Amino acid sequence: MGAANTAATNSQLNFLQREDKRTHSNFMAKSLSFTGFVLKNLRRRRLRTLLTLAGIGMAVGAFVGLVGFSSAFEQQWLRIYSSSGTDIAVIQGTFLNTSLDESTTAKLRDLPDVAQASPTIFNLMDLTPDVNALVYGWKDDAFQFGSLQILAGRRFRDGRAEVILGDMLAQDLKKAPGDILEIQGTPFTVTAIYHGASTLEAAAVVMPLDQLQQLSSLQGKVSTIDVRLRPAPRGETPEQYLKHAQAEIEAALPGMRAVPAAERASDNQFVKLAHASAWGTSSLALLIGILGIANTMAMSVFERTREIGILRALGWNRWQVLAHIEIEAVTLGLGGGFLGIALGWCALQVLAALPRTASLVSASLHWQLLAEAVGIAVFAGLIAGALPALRAGQLSPVDALRHD
Repeated sequence: MGAANTAATNSQLNFLQREDKRTHSNFMAKSLSFTGFVLKNLRRRRLRTLLTLAGIGMAVGAFVGLVGFSSAFEQQWLRIYSSSGTDIAVIQGTFLNTSLDESTTAKLRDLPDVAQASPTIFNLMDLTPDVNALVYGWKDDAFQFGSLQILAGRRFRDGRAEVILGDMLAQDLKKAPGDILEIQGTPFTVTAIYHGASTLEAAAVVMPLDQLQQLSSLQGKVSTIDVRLRPAPRGETPEQYLKHAQAEIEAALPGMRAVPAAERASDNQFVKLAHASAWGTSSLALLIGILGIANTMAMSVFERTREIGILRALGWNRWQVLAHIEIEAVTLGLGGGFLGIALGWCALQVLAALPRTASLVSASLHWQLLAEAVGIAVFAGLIAGALPALRAGQLSPVDALRHD
């Protein structure tokens, strides 16, 4: 009985040892499959890996730099509205008609929630063969003047060929109060130099609304009417009051849109053009980066055909092979993404240090842009690795082992 018990115990111990070895072997195989193999294969061809990382890094860096620049541009527009106290911009409701009648201003001023309403035109004009600038048309009593600090001279007067210049633009043009500035063949007297809260104002021209209407052939028309609301009544949050005022304005003026200042800052043609240019250029760069990863993964699958055959013969299924290739591609994309974030940040640092762009560009990166950059890098890796992964998963063990 004792011998039998000893034999049974030894048998159980041997069984447990075999199971432990099998479990350990499976664990090591899985660990090697999805971590060790990826790192090993990337290190095996270091030059190709570095070139691929550089390609996707440049693409993500272009995205971070360009989109970061366009976002800073949008923030400058928002600063114009916030510094002047503009709550709502009233614009034409239809896409094809971008101007509205100036007479609408009087109707707005009669509304109970509206404290002030100021008709406005803005346009981009050539001042010299080398300098173009934003030109704003305001009334001489516009509430937007509250955001400007007059450094020298006086305000312009309605009905006269007079302008005031932002300090940055005045420095570029070498103009001072009393000088003449010719705009589209018409001489204007510079009456003041001002400093604006936004770079877009500091590098701009402000002139009487009627004068800009003549230059733009928009007599009686304006681009937008900026509205400052009365203080919100008690018991109503600013957000609720803003929505209430929007509804009131749109009900009183059919066909018009009352757009909150923050939304208007991101919904004008200049910001849209900046965003479109940033995304368009970044998309081309990302396409090149995706092709680079796809090429690297395709070559990797081709060169490791026998290795994949051995893994299939050892028990790997198609999905394990496919997942392995995709993880490798995503690792390349993610590594290139972090490299791109660093490159984009460096590019913004350089732009923030240059005199021409220092006041316009912010070198800080907000979390949303970083999340988008990482997400794009991972997505690029997934897309680039899809076809090579499918090809690798479809290889039969026999054909793979015969590959030279």
